[in-house]
Amino acid sequence: MKTLNLGILAHVDAGKTSLTERLLLSAGVIDELGSVDAGSTRTDTMALERQRGITIRSAVVSFVVAGVNVNLIDTPGHPDFIAEVERALGVLDGAVLVVSAVEGVQAQTRVLARTLHRLGIPTLIFVNKVDRAGADLDRVLGQIVDRLTPAAVALGRVQAAGTRAARWAPFAPDDPDHRVRLVDLLTTHDDALLAAYVADERAVTPSRLRAALATWTARARVHPVQAGSAITGAGVDDLITAIAGLLPAADGDDHAPLSGTVFKVERGPAGEKIAYARIFAGTVRVRDRIRYRGDHGARVTGIDVYDGGDPVPRDSAGAGRIARLRGLTDVRVGDQLGVPPDRPAGRHHFSPPTLETVVVPVRAADRPALHAALAQLAEQDPLINLRQDDLRQEITVSLYGEVQKEVIQATLVDDHGLPVSFRETTTVCVERPVGVGAAVEWIGREPNPFLGTVGLRVEPGPLGSGVEFRLGIELGSMPLAFLKAIEETVRETLRQGLRGWEVIDCVVTLTHGGYWARQSHSHGVFDKSMSSTAGDFRNLTPLVLMAALSRAGTRVHEPVHRFRLDVPADLFGTVLPVLAGLDAVPRASTLHGATYLIEGEVPAGRVHALEQRLPSLTRGEGTLEAEFDHYRPVRGPEPSRPRWDHDPLNRKEYLLAVARRVTAPPGR
Repeated sequence: MKTLNLGILAHVDAGKTSLTERLLLSAGVIDELGSVDAGSTRTDTMALERQRGITIRSAVVSFVVAGVNVNLIDTPGHPDFIAEVERALGVLDGAVLVVSAVEGVQAQTRVLARTLHRLGIPTLIFVNKVDRAGADLDRVLGQIVDRLTPAAVALGRVQAAGTRAARWAPFAPDDPDHRVRLVDLLTTHDDALLAAYVADERAVTPSRLRAALATWTARARVHPVQAGSAITGAGVDDLITAIAGLLPAADGDDHAPLSGTVFKVERGPAGEKIAYARIFAGTVRVRDRIRYRGDHGARVTGIDVYDGGDPVPRDSAGAGRIARLRGLTDVRVGDQLGVPPDRPAGRHHFSPPTLETVVVPVRAADRPALHAALAQLAEQDPLINLRQDDLRQEITVSLYGEVQKEVIQATLVDDHGLPVSFRETTTVCVERPVGVGAAVEWIGREPNPFLGTVGLRVEPGPLGSGVEFRLGIELGSMPLAFLKAIEETVRETLRQGLRGWEVIDCVVTLTHGGYWARQSHSHGVFDKSMSSTAGDFRNLTPLVLMAALSRAGTRVHEPVHRFRLDVPADLFGTVLPVLAGLDAVPRASTLHGATYLIEGEVPAGRVHALEQRLPSLTRGEGTLEAEFDHYRPVRGPEPSRPRWDHDPLNRKEYLLAVARRVTAPPGR
């Protein structure tokens, strides 16, 4: 049986989870429709999801239609949980993008649509809630074409919109207006179809148009639009038919070397780790030992696959499947199983979190338990970027927004019995080098206590390049393990720059390297005091790198979001001073009928304040879209971030203290 891994994506409250319930009911997987409001949906299994009526963690369910086993992945709609969506995108064969027939295209809808287009994921668009008062399919279709994609085409119309009797009526195969729209759209991509149509219009039959529609939908060049209601079931059967007939099933060779991606990690009832993995090629079997993260590996002790409903135990899982794997005790989200796939899920499709906060236990004695609990949360969501400052006894997490903070707080109380509070949310900045700096420490020369020579040069790199490590010495002049230790330590050290922020967009070149070969006394016993080890280079590299970085100098940059703000035209003059007060810079403003569209830039730290003020400022009619765009130099005093271990000015003393502990004879 073919497999289709399908994502359901939407802006929050567009009815995505309700649509998932209706699909499962129509496919015969469940006997009764669950309700988001009642907390009885199949995919929202967390207590907090049921209480709040929102999806927080991605969930997988399955159903069978027309000989295709559909693994349906329900993703969060709230932008604070975009990391869950990001992980799901790397394992999808197709997607259904849900849009509300009342609210229309919203901020998160645009973000998701752009990402689906960039990744080339075949997508159907489903306009939900046609039974709600205010539903207007024609208006929403105009927004879809204008704001999401011009390559959208409706496959039917809605009758009795805005009433409980609303229904979806597919166009007849010989409907002349629909035929013209399909031909116009498909022939922009299909030269053979265009030639056939020009030669003889009658040769382009409805079946040929349907086949062409399936071809170009599968190539993510055309996006069919359907409509209906998840609550009443209108249009859902036609959506199921489109899912099976227009979206491409998974491909892959069961006999190829194993290749997969872990996109979700959770804990079972007994605390065991369960890894959700998409198998792109090959087959994984119980008792197989599989590798991930380089030399890491473990033996699979159990496999569940999704097959027409709940996950069921199996001895193996082949290409195209989503499998739940047990036994991979130290696996992480984003790990590649076996041979890395062509489209790894670990790469970033969305911007990283731009906010952070310190988590404070209400009871001081809970501090060790709090770190362990947050470490488990970090297994499920690595982008919370758990950091611990041992000197200040503080734990910091990264955030996308305030709702995510509330969820972390509730999860710690409900699942771990740990009441916590939070410090004020702050913006996550970065540092970029402003010049070129170099430093070197020589083996056997004071004050270098380590058995290694390391010289590094730091210089600015291109914008968006991250950290590039280069060798300025011959590859064979040092053991590969020592070079690897230096590079890994460079990347780790640059997570904290001169002011405590991560250093990005720089080039670090190893200019000098040296070591003492393995030596022993005459009786053959290895003597650490005479032989270099990787530990020497891991301890020495931060000292040299920070010295070079200090000479290069850094500038702190803050994240800036690009925004689109729709406001009533009569309030345009009122909104502009407020934007100026929030350090927002309007770049363009356009009048569209009774509304103004304002586009510009705003510091990430001011987005939440703008969101809070918008309803009262615009009589509840304003809509805001904002997403990370770039970093810009901080205006005014540069903020510092508390460092994990020590003040950077005392880094040399700190490392010398480490060296004394490392090189001290046993018993001292």
